[in-house]
Amino acid sequence: MPSAKSFVLFVLLALAPFTVLAQDLEFHPPQSATDPNLPKVMRDLAGRVLPVYQDSDQDRFLTNLSALQLVAGDYPSAAATRQALRDRRGGRFGGGRTALYDIYARARAIERAQKIPFAQAYTQAYREIVPRLNDFDEFQLTKWFGVPLETLQENLQRALDQHRAKGSVTVQQAIDLVWTYLAFEAFRNFGPLVPELDAQEDRRRYTTEENVPIETPDGATLSATIVRAKSAKPLPALIEFSLYVSQNDARESAARGYVGVVAYARGVYGSKDKPMLFEHDGEDARAVIKWVSEQSWSDGRVAIYGSNYSGFVAWAAAKKLPSALKAIATTDPLAPGIDVPMTGNIFRNSAYRWAFQVTNPGSGDERLNSDEAWRAFQRDWYKSGRRYREFAGMFGSHSQLFRRWLGHPSYDSFWQRMIPFREQFAHIDIPVLTTTGYYADGEVGALYYFSQHLRYDPHANHTLLIGPYDEGVMRRGVSPTLRGYTLDPVANVDLHELRYQWLDFVLKQAKAPALLKDRVNYQLMGANEWRHVPSIDAMSNGTLRYYLEEDPASDRNRLVTKKVSDKDFLPQTFDLADRTDADWTPPTEIVTRAIKPHNGEMFVSEPMSQPTELSGLLTGRLDFTVNKMDMDLYVQLYEQLPSGEYVKLCDDYEFRASYVKDRTRRHLLRAGVRQQLSFKSERLTARRLQAGSRIVIVLGIVKRPDRQINYGTGDDVSEESIEDARVPVKIRWYGSSYIDVPIRR
Repeated sequence: MPSAKSFVLFVLLALAPFTVLAQDLEFHPPQSATDPNLPKVMRDLAGRVLPVYQDSDQDRFLTNLSALQLVAGDYPSAAATRQALRDRRGGRFGGGRTALYDIYARARAIERAQKIPFAQAYTQAYREIVPRLNDFDEFQLTKWFGVPLETLQENLQRALDQHRAKGSVTVQQAIDLVWTYLAFEAFRNFGPLVPELDAQEDRRRYTTEENVPIETPDGATLSATIVRAKSAKPLPALIEFSLYVSQNDARESAARGYVGVVAYARGVYGSKDKPMLFEHDGEDARAVIKWVSEQSWSDGRVAIYGSNYSGFVAWAAAKKLPSALKAIATTDPLAPGIDVPMTGNIFRNSAYRWAFQVTNPGSGDERLNSDEAWRAFQRDWYKSGRRYREFAGMFGSHSQLFRRWLGHPSYDSFWQRMIPFREQFAHIDIPVLTTTGYYADGEVGALYYFSQHLRYDPHANHTLLIGPYDEGVMRRGVSPTLRGYTLDPVANVDLHELRYQWLDFVLKQAKAPALLKDRVNYQLMGANEWRHVPSIDAMSNGTLRYYLEEDPASDRNRLVTKKVSDKDFLPQTFDLADRTDADWTPPTEIVTRAIKPHNGEMFVSEPMSQPTELSGLLTGRLDFTVNKMDMDLYVQLYEQLPSGEYVKLCDDYEFRASYVKDRTRRHLLRAGVRQQLSFKSERLTARRLQAGSRIVIVLGIVKRPDRQINYGTGDDVSEESIEDARVPVKIRWYGSSYIDVPIRR
């Protein structure tokens, strides 16, 4: 669900009109957004804009006119202008921010006309307008009411600071300032009144049941929150199975014409059972589905949706498909044993922190609760060089869960029983929607579910949407920029709304979302286009094969299209005992001026002669010798623009060499023997490369403070320590090694 802060940004962008006026207006704001003189300053500014403001778009003109009138203190005119806007909509009150300012303008007009306190006037206006909204418009309004006043104040302060030095603003800038000020001023006045009014309206519209007990087959008791519209006929139910307490999703589902259910995992929100992760959720979710489908308010149909852990539960439930389960809609679903607690069979410290916090809520250990303290702990741990199995014991007896995970470094039966495995995917014959991003931590899990589902049932009704998003996009909404990268305008999609449109299509026979035209729907970065193909393989129809060639005179080795001598090689030496990089943290920016490979080598192609569409999964074959029996590798993919800037095309692909052939069984390398290793990235990307751009590959060893370290003895990696690093890792990358870059001609 988009965050309150994203709503504020949306307000400012959505209400920024176009005007051709370039007249500058004198403006000298006070230092603080809370200065008692600011209302007078803004009233004066709005009063000077009113006579000169013009706009050919009548709806936009009336919208902005009402804001100017409100800030200028002309409340009767503002209320009349808002009425004119409603008349243009056939007299209908809108939802969301439209209703928010309708109520505020009406309240100010009542206050002025009846000479009563604002609180009384606002209550009257609220009760006149809100009951007339439909359930969804009213829910949208409540989301806008949830914007924190502190955020609005920060936005106003930033806007004042931005314009203070110049001493003047354009008409367009003045209108933007008026809206920013009006948002803060309105929320400051009605904010304290809304919670009780909202609660009363909620009770009028919905039946809400909290802490509803649901028994599981093994005797555990789960807790659920259920929200449904009063006097509604039996409806399909939308279930989110969650680790985190929230009622908003259940209420939104009810507002959209479903029964909203949030079921909580063991140990969460009233459940007195021991918190667990992954091991019981499939059976528990099936128990919830069965119970929900049998209630009088249910029409017997259920869909499960959610992100991350909730997404995993949807797949865990589908492992033994309940007859009532009719659809799954997930974003970045976790896949235990695939992308958590390890990725590419390499354990991640972050998985330990997350698991501890979830299963031990309220832990007072600063090392876990403070990001800064956690980084310091990881740094000290890394410098100690101790066995990774000891890492799991650093926080006492509560680390039992992570220690159990460490006992299963392969994708063995321990993990396989949690979610569908191999042929079990073929029995999932319901519609599935998966959304993810090129820069999302959950991309690996999302693509695993998608690819396995289609592998074992080529006709599976499974739709994938992927674009330049990270793992937080469903929660906060799409922003114009992501980690320094400016998204193409077409990528600005309301994925939250898209999920509900798809559910309406599946469960209510509504029209299919226009964006989901084929099984795979991907945003081609740099082209401002969405593409639609029947499979991931169909994203490309060719490859550019690049061989790895050393450049001894430079730190930029070469990607060449002609195979070099089988005898030529690039030597690399890595001292796994070196801890001088204990303070290193991976760069987060997608666009950067320079690349500094960490324990790796950079390979750069010649400039592209023409624009080239790169889309799909990177593959390759590494030809090498190494003096160890195993190693952890990473591959990075960039476009180097003609300007010299680098654009990272997807997050890193990391993998343990001994598991590349088969994640269920370890195949050790042969120390000192020349051998080949074929790989296929688990990170998808799509971008139109500019003419003159270069493709850049970084290949290196995974050795970092926030990861398990593979010392290459061939033993259990969790039992290895810095004592096993006395002999450095020595690799020869032969020139017959190549990378296949997928392209579409």
